[in-house]
Amino acid sequence: MAGRFTPRPTRTTVRGGHVAVPGGVPRPAPAPGRVRTWVPDGPLDLGLVLGPLRRGPADPTFRTTPDGSVWRASLTPAGPGTLRVAARGAEVRGEAWGPGAEWLLERLPELLGAADEPAAFEPRHRLVAAARHRRPGLRLTRTGLVLESLIPSVLEQKVTTDEAYRAWRLLVRKYGEPAPGPVNGRMWVMPAPRTWALIPSWEWHRAGVDNKRASTILRAVRVAARLEEATRMAPPEAQARLEVVSGIGPWTSAETVQRSHGAPDAVTVGDLHLPGIVGWALAGDRDADDAVMLELLEPYAGQRHRAARLILLSGRVPARRAPRMPRGDIGRL
Repeated sequence: MAGRFTPRPTRTTVRGGHVAVPGGVPRPAPAPGRVRTWVPDGPLDLGLVLGPLRRGPADPTFRTTPDGSVWRASLTPAGPGTLRVAARGAEVRGEAWGPGAEWLLERLPELLGAADEPAAFEPRHRLVAAARHRRPGLRLTRTGLVLESLIPSVLEQKVTTDEAYRAWRLLVRKYGEPAPGPVNGRMWVMPAPRTWALIPSWEWHRAGVDNKRASTILRAVRVAARLEEATRMAPPEAQARLEVVSGIGPWTSAETVQRSHGAPDAVTVGDLHLPGIVGWALAGDRDADDAVMLELLEPYAGQRHRAARLILLSGRVPARRAPRMPRGDIGRL
C-alpha cells in the first residue's frame, strides 16, 4: 500500500514550499478589480513561491482555483485587500480588490520573488543540485508584512500542525472580516491588531490556544507598529527586533522573516523535524540536532534557508520510527 497515497502535509513539508496549483487557462474574475501585469526574468512556479504563505488546506486567507489562480486576502497598511495571481505563459497577471488593492499590486513583483536572487545559490551536494534542477521556478517570496506571518507562526509553537491550522482558521473566521472582491464569502482578512488584543481568554481556549501562545500574540500586537517597521531592516536585525517580544524566539522569528523578508539565510533552528531531515539527506544522520544541521549547511552560508527548502523538496526524508504525534484540543477541557 505504501506509495499509493500522498502523505498528509506536515508543517515541515508545507514549509518546504509546494502548493498544488491546478493547471488550466485562467478565466477573468467577475467584477474586475485593479490590474497589473508583470513579466518575471526567469522561470516562476506560483505554487512553490506562494505555497509557504498557506496555513493549511482550509486557510481562510488563501485558496487556489481550478483555473490555476492563487488568491490571497491580506491586511495591508492601506486596509484589507484581496489579490488574485495567475500565470499566462511568460506573463503574470495580478488583480486586486479593496482598500489595499494598490498596495498589493505595487508589491506584486516582490511577492513573486523579484527581489530574490536564485542565481546566487551554488549547490554543494548532488541531492540539492538535483532538487534545484527539478524546481527551476523556486523563488523566495517577500510579503512586506510581519504580523500576518508572525501570528500563525506563534500558533504553530510546540503543537501539531493540525492544531495550529485549526486555531488560525477558527480565529480568523470569527474575528477577521470578509475579504473584498468576488470571493463569495469564502475568504477572510485576518483581524487587525486591536481586534486580536480584544479576543476574550475563553475564545483562545476554545480555539485550542494555550495561555502561553495567546499571551505572546497579545504582547506582539501591542507593539504591532514597531514590529511592522522591521520590514525595512535586514533580516538579522528584523529577527532581533522580533525576539525582543517575550515568547518569540529564533524558531518563530526565522519562520516570520522567511516570508516577510524573503530571507535566503534565515534557517529555522529549534524545529522538531528539520535537523533530522537535513542530517539524513546530507549525511545519512537521522538523529542530527541543530548544531549538526548548521554545520552541514555551513557551505551554503548566506543561502541556508534556500538550501533547506530544496532538501525538503527533494523528498529524501527518513522513515518514521514512531506514530504521528497525537492531536490535542484544550478547548474540550
